[in-house]
Amino acid sequence: MARKNVETTYTDKHGKFAKGNPGRPHGARHKITRAIEELLDGQSEAITQKAVDMALAGDGPALRLCMERIAPPRKDSPVQFDLPAMKCANDAAEAAQAVLQAVSGGDITPLEGAAVMGLVEQYRRTLETTELEARLAALEERASK
Repeated sequence: MARKNVETTYTDKHGKFAKGNPGRPHGARHKITRAIEELLDGQSEAITQKAVDMALAGDGPALRLCMERIAPPRKDSPVQFDLPAMKCANDAAEAAQAVLQAVSGGDITPLEGAAVMGLVEQYRRTLETTELEARLAALEERASK
């Protein structure tokens, strides 16, 4: 198979994208997507009404489609349990303990606990970085005197 030249494919001789590859312009859509949009242009109200009519007539798939639009399934939900405030990086251990207790007590699911632990860890890193920056600034201040 003959290799296309760099000017038309934007790849170098190793198949990697060359510098300055413009790629697809921002906001550009696939030609099939554009064609479908043109076909549906001005018809969305009629199509929606037809789906509702079919759902009301007992068409299961149409009913499911309408319900998914009216009340989509939740992908996430808030959790409530006591979580101690984290004022320094060392407080993360107490927060982790609270999450473990909430999971073991059935207040939150293990998946919810893992998500909260991820947030605790990110916040701990933020606090740790802030603390390190403050200590470094203090050391630099002392060294400059």
